[in-house]
Amino acid sequence: MKAMMKKISDVLKLVFGYGMMICLFAGGLTFFGYVAALIIGGDTAAAICHFMHKQMMPVVIYATTILVLLGLVAMYLAGEVALTASRDGKKK
Repeated sequence: MKAMMKKISDVLKLVFGYGMMICLFAGGLTFFGYVAALIIGGDTAAAICHFMHKQMMPVVIYATTILVLLGLVAMYLAGEVALTASRDGKKK
């Protein structure tokens, strides 16, 4: 059972890693899209900004949300407890 959970966790971590890389790349592309729209100006710039704001970014946001969920499930299956408070810290 643990071996199967480890394999599932490894696959989910792989999907999480590549998915987040793609989402970060898409987020970076929006910067260059807005810079290009600023340089171009006019109706074309408005169309570029509208596309990025109304069509591209919602997809990136939803994908990132799903990928974060996959990352948390992968951490849970691997037995990692990174999101819990611990009392191992030293008091001053």
